[in-house]
Amino acid sequence: MKCLFCKDDDTQVVDSRVIDEGRKIRRRRECKVCQKRFTTYEHAELTLPHVIKQDGKREEFSQEKLLHSLTRALHKRPVPVEYIDKSVEDILSKLLAKGEREINSRDLGESVMHELKKLDKVAYIRFASVYRSFSDVEDFSEAIKDLN
Repeated sequence: MKCLFCKDDDTQVVDSRVIDEGRKIRRRRECKVCQKRFTTYEHAELTLPHVIKQDGKREEFSQEKLLHSLTRALHKRPVPVEYIDKSVEDILSKLLAKGEREINSRDLGESVMHELKKLDKVAYIRFASVYRSFSDVEDFSEAIKDLN
C-alpha cells in the first residue's frame, strides 16, 4: 500500500486488530521512507442482488430502502431500533446466502413481511395492507387470520 504522505510503495503493517465484531480489520502501517504512520481499514465487499420490480425494471438493492420500509411500518410501535437493525441484517444475510444476482421485488417484500410478523403484528398488518393492496375489510380479515 502506498504511503499517504510521501506516496512511496514501501509500507509495513506494524499492528492489526479485528474490530466491529470481526467484520473489519484495522491495520497500523508505517512508511519505510518517511517513517510516518497511518491507519487503514479492511472489510469484505459483498455484492447484493439487483431487484426486479413489478414493471420489469431492474434497480440496485438499497439497504436504506429496506430500513425505511421497516421503520415506516413500525412507526410509533414499541420495537427497539436494535431489533429493526437485526431484521435488516437477517434479510441481507438470506439474500447473500442465496448467491443470486437478481431477486424479485415480491420475494423481497415477503421477506420483509416475515420479519415484521416476528417483530410486531400491527406493523405486519400495516405493511401487508399496502404491499398486497388491500381493497376492503375482507383483505384485512384474511391477513389477521394468517397471524394465528
